[in-house]
Amino acid sequence: MALRLPRPRRFDVYAASAGLLGGLLLWGIGLGVRPGDDPIVLFDGRWPLLVPLAVMAGCEVLRRAAPLTGLLIGTAALVTDTLTQGSLVTLIMYTDLMYAAVLYGSPASARRIPWITGLLTVAATLVPFAVWRVPEALLIGVAVGVVSFAPASTGLIVRNHREAADAALLRAEQTALLAEMDRVQAVTAERARMARELHDMVANHLSAIAIHSTAALSLDDPATTRQALGVIRENSVEGLAEMRRLIGILRDDGGDGEPAAAPTLDGLGALVEGARANGLDVVLEAAHGEGLPAPVELAAYRIVQESLTNALKHAAKGTVRVKLDRHDGVLHVRVTSPYGGRDLPRAPGSGAGLVGMRERAALLHGTFEAGPVAGPDPTGGKIWAVRAALPLTEGEPA
Repeated sequence: MALRLPRPRRFDVYAASAGLLGGLLLWGIGLGVRPGDDPIVLFDGRWPLLVPLAVMAGCEVLRRAAPLTGLLIGTAALVTDTLTQGSLVTLIMYTDLMYAAVLYGSPASARRIPWITGLLTVAATLVPFAVWRVPEALLIGVAVGVVSFAPASTGLIVRNHREAADAALLRAEQTALLAEMDRVQAVTAERARMARELHDMVANHLSAIAIHSTAALSLDDPATTRQALGVIRENSVEGLAEMRRLIGILRDDGGDGEPAAAPTLDGLGALVEGARANGLDVVLEAAHGEGLPAPVELAAYRIVQESLTNALKHAAKGTVRVKLDRHDGVLHVRVTSPYGGRDLPRAPGSGAGLVGMRERAALLHGTFEAGPVAGPDPTGGKIWAVRAALPLTEGEPA
């Protein structure tokens, strides 16, 4: 199989053509590097120097397509050029080949070529001086260093700068990607938080409206209908106020207004009274103490609120018990309601309430459970129990 070299770049073809034309121009006017009677010149005359010039121009075409191959062939052409009267353009094109071999070659070549040329420069400086013992012999090492070591070192410096720039660009792209991922996660988390807040604030009022409107439509009793309409109006006004408060928070991007106060466990009494006004028989036992962290208070309040909403929609007749106690650095929330006794709930549910309560507990590294359990009454009836354990200090996620 024949060796197929990569296609050369257009700029390299132009550079090779310019070098060949420049060398022919110097050849035409008879300008060479060495006189014809120099002892090192083995091929006398003007015509022999055209061969290494043409080969070097051909290697210049490979300066980026095959830099190491071009350098090896160019080195042989340079050695041949030293046996003729020589051409300055051949030397210049060779320095470009050395530079390109380090800049565009493999990483191994980029590391080795400067070391090799450096050793050759040292050897070309010391050996002639040791043999001839004349200061002029040192110029040989200078010439070798200018032709080989200087362009190789320059190529290595430029390559290092390019690699550093590429690494910095890659880090910048990675940083931008991480920032975008953080932004997406922040937006997702904020949307989930807004969904929980909206559900917890409005679902209770809408559930009460749905239940009492059903009662008003099904019962032919003016007093009961009037009472149901009063509850509907009260819940609709409170739900509308909650919606306006949430919309105001979302629209307030200037930060000039006062932030809305988050509900605390001190508002459990009012929450229970509202549930009683909606027809629930609620018993509250609160022994949570003082000095709870604000996130824990908010989570506990929302869990109780959603539990009462679910009891209003789904629970059978009976007593709903809300109990809060605190021990061993954990706030325990338990809400129980009668389970069963009705085929259909009083109002439809989507299941988002349980998801929201579980998320609130998980955000505080706590635990959450909800489901039917055996009741304490002698008849063996079941109750629906919501249980949450909220640590008062951060710990490992549950």
